[in-house]
Amino acid sequence: MQLNYTTAADAVKMVESGNRVFIQGCAATPVSLVNALFDRHNELTNIELVAISTYGKFNWNRPEVVNNFYLNSLFVSGNVREWVNGRHGDYVPIFLSEIPALFDKKILPIDVAMVQVSPPDSHGYCTLGTSVDVAVSAVRNAKKIIALVNPRMPRIFGDGFIHVSKFNATVWEENELFEEHFGVNSDDASEKIGKYVAELVEDGSTLQMGIGNIPDSVLRYLTGHKGLGIHTEMFSDGVLPLIEKGIITNEHKKIQRRKIVSTFILGSRKVYDFANDNPSVCLMESGFVNDTSVIRRNPKVVSINSAIEIDLTGQICADSIGIYQFSGIGGQMDFMRGASLSEGGKPIIAIPSVTKNGLSRIVPFLKQGAGVVTTRGHVHYVVTEYGVVNLYGKNMDQRALLLISIAHPNHRETLEKAYRERFLNPIKLG
Repeated sequence: MQLNYTTAADAVKMVESGNRVFIQGCAATPVSLVNALFDRHNELTNIELVAISTYGKFNWNRPEVVNNFYLNSLFVSGNVREWVNGRHGDYVPIFLSEIPALFDKKILPIDVAMVQVSPPDSHGYCTLGTSVDVAVSAVRNAKKIIALVNPRMPRIFGDGFIHVSKFNATVWEENELFEEHFGVNSDDASEKIGKYVAELVEDGSTLQMGIGNIPDSVLRYLTGHKGLGIHTEMFSDGVLPLIEKGIITNEHKKIQRRKIVSTFILGSRKVYDFANDNPSVCLMESGFVNDTSVIRRNPKVVSINSAIEIDLTGQICADSIGIYQFSGIGGQMDFMRGASLSEGGKPIIAIPSVTKNGLSRIVPFLKQGAGVVTTRGHVHYVVTEYGVVNLYGKNMDQRALLLISIAHPNHRETLEKAYRERFLNPIKLG
């Protein structure tokens, strides 16, 4: 179907002062549209930008931009982290499963949605490509839609189909998508953690993996398993060898049996090409994929997530370093709870015992101002390179001792002292 394409500069002219503008995220971030919008800083005031994880180079770090554009982030990524933590930005704590409701219920009404899509098929339908997640609800509710049409964007089945008649402006741009290469710089700790976690995975399990070296390490140790399935917030290249070897078959799943279900894809060109026009891949809205009542219906759900720090009672901080907003709640709690309710499910927090600077990730108390993403009531398995513990059903005293047992040896003495002061004090003993 023939479209009338315009330039990015002309397309963003429909944005008006006072508008709330949604930006699609991850590999589908329409960088050229965003930068074209920033170039209008002299014409616009009081623009609120709403997004989850964005990737690519944004030319935001200029006084003339931040004075007129406010970033209200629903999940914080590296390219805008300083903006969100400054006075011209902020973060909305919310589960990924509930973000679509913000748009549907007009809690955050969207004036303009800026998205990157695959070219239209013979029926006039484009897809949201690699990032359906919350973008489909933003598009559904936006008053105006600006689409960056990219022939390098894969056409992916699921919820992301949009007819060209819905677009108010279209821009043609052939550019490679943003690529992320996980697991390339895997370290010894990640490998040991990956092996421990893989030993917890049973044949026929349904997997949810987060982002990073540890999930990819886990996947490398699953080559002896059978009949695994994928129902996850995101997936990357790490699943491809297991699919090729017939280990990931999705045959035991109850939701979209024999299909990989996700909300977005982030990785290399190889995984984007794998997903293109592949009927075994289904990208769906996060309000469905991350719904606890949906997740629990799959068998043996294994949820693998990470954290910034965990205190001796099991409280998980995964989104901030003290008051500094590093990332977001995302889907961690959605899947931790969903896995725990799944028949035979296992919610897992997998973390290196120390930071790159040698600081313990297992701490007596979370940093002042740190956010609790996963409560101690939701935590089951915790894995470091020093072993595996299960906190489920354990009291506070037992939890502390278990966590100390998998802390880095250099920090155990300090943690044991904190344990004695907290759990063996006169008030506790009296």
